Amino acid sequence: MTSAPASPAPDLVALLTRVADALERIAPPAPQQVDFAAADAFVWHADRGRLEPVPRVNRVEMGLLKGIDRTRDALVDNTLRFARGLPANNALLWGARGMGKSSLVKASHAEVNATIPADGLPPLKLVEIHREDIETLPALMALMRAAPFRFIVFCDDLSFDADDTSYKSLKAVLEGGIEGRPENVIFYATSNRRHLLPRDMMENERSTAINPGEAVEEKVSLSDRFGLWLGFHKCSQDEYLAMVSGYVAHYAIPIDDETLRREALEWATTRGARSGRTAWQYVQDVAGRLGIPLIEKPAAPQ
Repeated sequence: MTSAPASPAPDLVALLTRVADALERIAPPAPQQVDFAAADAFVWHADRGRLEPVPRVNRVEMGLLKGIDRTRDALVDNTLRFARGLPANNALLWGARGMGKSSLVKASHAEVNATIPADGLPPLKLVEIHREDIETLPALMALMRAAPFRFIVFCDDLSFDADDTSYKSLKAVLEGGIEGRPENVIFYATSNRRHLLPRDMMENERSTAINPGEAVEEKVSLSDRFGLWLGFHKCSQDEYLAMVSGYVAHYAIPIDDETLRREALEWATTRGARSGRTAWQYVQDVAGRLGIPLIEKPAAPQ
């Protein structure tokens, strides 16, 4: 008579269970079924491989962005052409802090989505990817490639440190990879650096490379992947005061022009900077002192 097979030892069962759990943890997440109609904006969570819808985007109205008329028109025109299926460029918005770089990206997205319904086009989607997740761009692109929408992939404050090689992933996605950037995706980034890399990093490459010119060229060529470069520079005193006045008028804050000018200039002087962000911070202060709530307040320009 054949005896029944022996049961696995308890220690072996526990070991196999731990191995199975570990394999499940390291396995890549199953592809997400994204409902792109759920919202017009999403945030990419690379650790979960998921796009999270954003019901309400934290943005500034286009009319409140002062002193950047030329860059505003250029980005809106580029975005509108892309939404209509026409040739358009990846865009790099670089320059002074607090002058509205990321605010302009979000405002342009809203402006275009208010325009294209008249053309019978679906809404343009805005997808934010965090700087530290740039290496996961291929996975994000795979989710969007076959979708019946067009997407702006937006990375705020993009830059790379000396030991960071993830910029190579971005180069391959923007141009040059086998698959490349999907036809329905465009990439917008903001940065304080025109070339996205610190100057000392580029100098180190030049001094240690066998062919210094080629080493530096590889770094600089990342910025070349952006066909549209839009520079943001420190604003003049008049532009700063126009920003302050625009916010005050928008929120109907009762303050006379002389007091407004004096206080706004003093506020900028104590902070050593004039910018859209500084203007908004002053307006928050004066509204608080006067007990006026800022309903539907915009985000500070970035």
